[in-house]
Amino acid sequence: MPMKLNFCEDWTFTAGFEPEMAGQHLDGDTVRLPHTAIELPFDYFDERSYQKPFTYQKKLQWSDAFKNKEINLVFDGVMANASVYLNGTHIAGHKDGYTPFEVRLTEAFREGECLITVCVDGTENPEIPPFGGRIDYLTYAGIYREAWLQIADSISIKNVKIETRNTLSDAPGVEARIWLSNPPQTAIRGQLQGELVSPDGKIIATCTTDVITDQVSVLTFENLENISLWDLDKPDLYALRLALRADGSKDSFETFFGFRTAEFTPEGFLLNGRKVKLIGLNRHQSFPYSGYAQGRASQERDAELLKEELGCNIVRTSHYPQSPWFLDHCDRIGLLVLEEIPGWQHIGGEAWKDESVRNVQRMIERDWNHPSIVLWGVRINESPDDDAFYQRTNTLARELDGTRQTGGIRKDTESSLLEDVYTFNDFVLGSFEDSRVNRPRTPLRDQKETTGLSNPVPYLVTEYNGHMYPTKIFDQEQRQIEHVTRHLEILNAAYGDDAVSGCIGWCMFDYNTHQDFGSGDRVCYHGVMTMFREMKLAGHAYASQMSPDRKVILEPVSIWARGERNIGGTLPLMVLSNCDEIRMTYSNGNSFEIFRDRKNFPHLPHPPFCLPLSTEAEDALGVWGHDWPDVEFIGYLNGEVAVRRKFVANPLATELRLEADLVTLNPDHYETRVLAKALDQVGNPLAFINDSISIELDGPIELIGPTTVAMRGGGTGFWVRAQSGQKGRANISVKTSRFPERRITLQVE
Repeated sequence: MPMKLNFCEDWTFTAGFEPEMAGQHLDGDTVRLPHTAIELPFDYFDERSYQKPFTYQKKLQWSDAFKNKEINLVFDGVMANASVYLNGTHIAGHKDGYTPFEVRLTEAFREGECLITVCVDGTENPEIPPFGGRIDYLTYAGIYREAWLQIADSISIKNVKIETRNTLSDAPGVEARIWLSNPPQTAIRGQLQGELVSPDGKIIATCTTDVITDQVSVLTFENLENISLWDLDKPDLYALRLALRADGSKDSFETFFGFRTAEFTPEGFLLNGRKVKLIGLNRHQSFPYSGYAQGRASQERDAELLKEELGCNIVRTSHYPQSPWFLDHCDRIGLLVLEEIPGWQHIGGEAWKDESVRNVQRMIERDWNHPSIVLWGVRINESPDDDAFYQRTNTLARELDGTRQTGGIRKDTESSLLEDVYTFNDFVLGSFEDSRVNRPRTPLRDQKETTGLSNPVPYLVTEYNGHMYPTKIFDQEQRQIEHVTRHLEILNAAYGDDAVSGCIGWCMFDYNTHQDFGSGDRVCYHGVMTMFREMKLAGHAYASQMSPDRKVILEPVSIWARGERNIGGTLPLMVLSNCDEIRMTYSNGNSFEIFRDRKNFPHLPHPPFCLPLSTEAEDALGVWGHDWPDVEFIGYLNGEVAVRRKFVANPLATELRLEADLVTLNPDHYETRVLAKALDQVGNPLAFINDSISIELDGPIELIGPTTVAMRGGGTGFWVRAQSGQKGRANISVKTSRFPERRITLQVE
């Protein structure tokens, strides 16, 4: 395998760029990649602050290891328009902010020191997707993903595409197509050997083929035995290891894949021939303060939150290809992916369209071996019909990868169906009155109304809720209840319609946005989580649909306060849970069994438990103005107590709890999220506390964002990362005016 060296350390960064700067050693800040050009506040900022050029520089010293080698600089992601210079000479450019690109240094790099300069233009250039119109998200400037120095022999392996054959049979096979990189060569003769490696590390098959110039090499493995499938609950990954010997060059390569089939049909989605209802959320790749610029640990944690905390089985990478770290982890944990090209409603001119078609190729050629990816999004999100343009994107996608179907996310009904799957953003629930249809409250449109077709087609709902009912974590309880109810109603509708493959809600977490959208503070509060990935009550609507074998959920949609609602009290009361039974017991001695609401949510795997407003229930709570009781909710599984939740009538600020996702940081996982939660005496968040916390660090870590942040909805969060090249113990201390100082310790290795 080509030697791949981390090239993220010791870059010099400065604002602005002029061509004459490319050959000069500039003064500036020393930064590490991933890096955001402008660290933005949490809210109320001017997004134009990063919409300008910035300059990154790094020195590269000649090494004997470079002699007679191919030397390439690889950038995983630069936003948005990159120009690369070597010793002042322009050698490469890249106009897509979401896919990687290589810069060949071989011929220009000689003994001594060279100066690499990267101009990053954050301007919203109307010639580059997604720009040219308004977009409801931010495109933070910077070299925001990792960079690598790749050193290889003159002939090396460039890319590999793996396709499984007869996957569900007793004797499946694999076909691997291999492309070589050989810039200085005119003729190649050699041999390529491949090994298939099982999830437990055993070699299960080998194959060898001759290599000939300008031809794609093909390795075929047939009649494989005892193959395990990649599936949601057991995502087994196989490896293909390649060894190349050609004209004195040697190279090796390893990539991972899975044996699985995935098909959207008019009757629903089939994974390995088994019908699966897809339930998921959309994800942006953004974070508070750092924008796009967070590394492997943060990307992987988002995948884990979707699968393990929210209970999703699919994510849509709205609205662009996302980090390879994120996709790799989706492969490992069994989270399906709909990946799409960059864009938001706007279609530009011919040059813009050409760039968008190239985006299709870049996306697919980067990601075609990921078993988690089951659908290519080859239409600009919510754009109008443009049949000639979308014939091009679909044709190219099918030529590049005939194993996956295409989708095209639209918001208009009766849109041209050029893709394999009709993917639709359905915001009918809460929408303005439709003059054509006098309808009652409707979670999802009928498919025929949406498509305008008389025959059923493969169908997937790709957005809902979101801007129709934005909800903050600290909003009044009745708004939170309605937020939860809207998500439950749509989940119920999707589960109840066999012709709907599934639904992907808008969206996983709140996010910063342009001035044209959101709540005026540059935040869209559309998520079922906050920007710090704290659960809102609506997040538990998804989590409660998980099997209790995975995680037991019991979450009342209430803060248990008599005077929070408009009419007082807590009834009617909804409890989100995957338990079999729930009983609630008041401290005044009254006790009730709460029953599932199967009338309103008949199709959910786990309908919510609901206690209606009734005289008996009101009397049990006590008369207004008299004692207000504590309450305990007890969840049962198979007749046994599985979980208990207690709420007190007089919540007091009792504890500030700190929780870090990782307590050990290393060169691969060098950053972690820390949540600070203000809790009452039984461990529930204090929903309306609004203290600030001050953060102090000691040891080899640094803070992402400001040292003082405000709590919202009973908590807040921040990220820290290990300092480059440092090891040891690190302490995080948090102080507030209300709580004793809290401290946690991390280990940096």
